[in-house]
Amino acid sequence: MNSHCFPFRQIPHTTRLFLDYLDHTPSVQPFYPRSAHFLEWAVDESKRVQYPADRRKPVADVLERQNKSFGASPRTLENIAAFRSGALALMTGQQVGLFGGPVFSIYKALTAVKYAAEAKKLGIDCVPIFWLATEDHDLEEVNQVHLPGAEGNLEKLTSSAHDGEDAPVGNIRFGPEITELTARAKELLGDSEMSAQLAECYRPDENFGVAFAKLFARIFSEQGVIVLDASDPELDAIAAPLYREVIERAPELNQLLLQRDQELQAAEYHQQVRITETSTPLFVIRDGSRIPLHMASPDHFQIGKDQITKTKLLQMAQTSPQVFSPNVLFRPVVQDYLLPTLAYVGGAAEVAYFAQVGAVYQALAGRITPILPRFSATLIEPKAQGLLERYKLGFADLFQGHEALRERIGSHLLDAKLQTSFEQAQASVARSMAAITECLERLDKTLVDSAKNAESKMLHQLESLRSRAARAELRQSEVAERHARLLSNALYPDKTLQEREFAGVYFLAKHGRELLDGLLATINPDCVDHQLVML
Repeated sequence: MNSHCFPFRQIPHTTRLFLDYLDHTPSVQPFYPRSAHFLEWAVDESKRVQYPADRRKPVADVLERQNKSFGASPRTLENIAAFRSGALALMTGQQVGLFGGPVFSIYKALTAVKYAAEAKKLGIDCVPIFWLATEDHDLEEVNQVHLPGAEGNLEKLTSSAHDGEDAPVGNIRFGPEITELTARAKELLGDSEMSAQLAECYRPDENFGVAFAKLFARIFSEQGVIVLDASDPELDAIAAPLYREVIERAPELNQLLLQRDQELQAAEYHQQVRITETSTPLFVIRDGSRIPLHMASPDHFQIGKDQITKTKLLQMAQTSPQVFSPNVLFRPVVQDYLLPTLAYVGGAAEVAYFAQVGAVYQALAGRITPILPRFSATLIEPKAQGLLERYKLGFADLFQGHEALRERIGSHLLDAKLQTSFEQAQASVARSMAAITECLERLDKTLVDSAKNAESKMLHQLESLRSRAARAELRQSEVAERHARLLSNALYPDKTLQEREFAGVYFLAKHGRELLDGLLATINPDCVDHQLVML
């Protein structure tokens, strides 16, 4: 397995905030106290983690209970024991996508494993923990997955399971339709260990959260990843003091977030989450729906159409903390209240969240947990690699779109003699015009620009003729179309990075568990850019 770094600056639609974060430019440092390079600050940061001893035991009990129910491996139970004895946490997390979600979910877990191992080399006892965002309510983000079908075209598999409006997705149960989906997945993936595990984990009457947890417990059994279901009422009970503090200080925290937005705007960075004057970082679970909590006044809040006093809300946080749910900005703070987090591994969107929530971190925790970029990669299988080499294409060529890619491939499909003739003609023009220009410089320097202009026009006409010949060849050949489509589907599907479209289970089914070990070895703390991995 070979790989090399590919700069994010060359990848379309990468935000300036993320790029500056990777470079840790001066303009971004007020929002990120630590760089993207873990080894530079891990030891120093480990000394700043404060975690009450009386909180560790109940959290460890939850971790052990949950992971045993998910079918945790001995290695995972060893890591829970290490946590119970004082280990720090290297955190990551994701929504509970169907069949494990896109491949970047796999990359997140592997990155946490890698950095936990790097921390141990530095003398820091640390374990990887994967936080399941089971309370998120965006069902359409998790109820589908893409697997390659015939000729590499991605086929979307979608679960029809649903519950009430804005219901937490982790609790939504599958019906009989899940059996058909796992059967179709097996047809696409082939008869493999991965196909069998999907059928074991995704069953009728199982929910999104538990099915995902069971699958990841199996996938990462050898790496010992601890899985944590965030919707556990016992965790809410532990976090209750934090919920009460947020309710008490809601106006202050809101102003901190609004001020941070102004600071980001002044630095010409975007805000990932919109904040208004009435925003709070909490949702309330009511009648099975996740409803945002807004401020109506300093002493009154709004849940949907209903008003509630701050006093009543504080009583709820004391007696029924399980009805509260953090929003995407507040979730990292809750994680780090519950767990002694050394660092959090996230993607570009999560990096943006951390820029906004830093002010709240400081106010509530006194420490801003550093965020690390997750491993980002495009896996290039032998067939795609062969086509890239055959047509002398680079990864960046895929960003130009399907038509441009097809023309590039078409130009290589031209008759070899014609191809050579074009190349010879271009070289001949360049040689001849170089000699003419040299003479003109001695005769009349004012003619040099005219000579260069003439050369440019001749070369342009040759290239135009070459393109027309390439298009003529395209009309006669289906090969270029097929190969262009195959490369686009395999490496840049729907003009999106592969890691966001392909299901992780596809690569695991095709390449086996050895893939995890290979990718783990490929993750390099010195490369925080995208990686191109040749399988």
